[in-house]
Order: sequence, then C-alpha cells, then structure tokens
Amino acid sequence: MPSLNKVLVMELARCEYIQRRANIIALGNSGTGKTHIALGLGLAACQQGLAVGFTTAASLVHQLMEARDEKRLQRFQSQLSKHKLLIIDELGFVPLSKTGAELLFEVISQRYEQGSVMVTSNLPFEEWTEVFGSERLTGALLDRLTHHVHILEMNGESYRLNQSKRQKRAAETKASCSNSKTDPS
Repeated sequence: MPSLNKVLVMELARCEYIQRRANIIALGNSGTGKTHIALGLGLAACQQGLAVGFTTAASLVHQLMEARDEKRLQRFQSQLSKHKLLIIDELGFVPLSKTGAELLFEVISQRYEQGSVMVTSNLPFEEWTEVFGSERLTGALLDRLTHHVHILEMNGESYRLNQSKRQKRAAETKASCSNSKTDPS
C-alpha cells in the first residue's frame, strides 16, 4: 500500500496553498495514486470556484509547440495563465525535445509566484535532467517549482499491480473451487 501524508493532503484540499501561489509536486512509483490525488485536489479547487487546468506534460508540450508553429503561443500562454491551478501530470514519462523543454520551462517560469502548479512524476528530482536535457534548465525549473512547494512522496506498491494480483488469486480460487466440485474423487 502506498504511503502518503493524509493530514497534508486534507490540508491541501482546503486550497489555501493556491491563494499563496504555492506548488505541489507528487513523486512516486507508477500506480501509487499521484494522478488520483491530483484530480482530487483539482476537484477541491473547482468546488471552491477556482479555475483549474489539467494536462499531461507530453500533451502540454505538444500544444505549446503547435501554438508556437501557428504563431499563437502568446494567446495560448495567456489562456494557461487564467488557471489558478495548473496540473501537469506524468512529467518525465517521455523525454522532451530541447524546444519542448524550453517551452514547458517558460510556462512554469511565467506562473512562478503568479499561479499554482501541481506536477506528478515517477522520477526523483535527480533524474529530471534526463527529461529536460540540460542541467541549467532543470536547475532553473526546479528552483521555481520548489521555492514554495508541498512535496507528496507516494511510495509503495502499485495499486494496479495489487489489484491484478487480487483478481488473479480470486480467479485461481474460483477455478480451484469449481474443479473440486466437479472432481468425482
């Protein structure tokens, strides 16, 4: 079962961190509930009437590059800035191109002390350079993200893996029971 500071999550659900323009970073193995928590905190903010955006890092970078190519980057960045909370899911799932990394950095840099960002990643900070391709860019990004931050460390076994194991055991038990009922010996 993944570990998580329940008291901190309940405090974050009050959304006071958004008023302070603080960030959240949820780190942990795959399947430990990072996206689930991000969606829950996003919903809590919506219920308080706050504008929330949700996207994956790969999708956001794709949209940024498309907007840049179509000469509407500033308009798209302006739309992003209207969100009091921008949730960027799965950072590090796919390495970014140099241009993609720079565009994502620009979004986070523009939001610094202007709006909250929540990032989920299955990579520890020391591996983020592999995603962004530059130590300097990664350092500057982490500096902005972690200045006012709540870090949720979500370690443990995958919920999905545990569920698959339970389903397999249940199927094996059912099959075993069926065989014993039909076995005449």
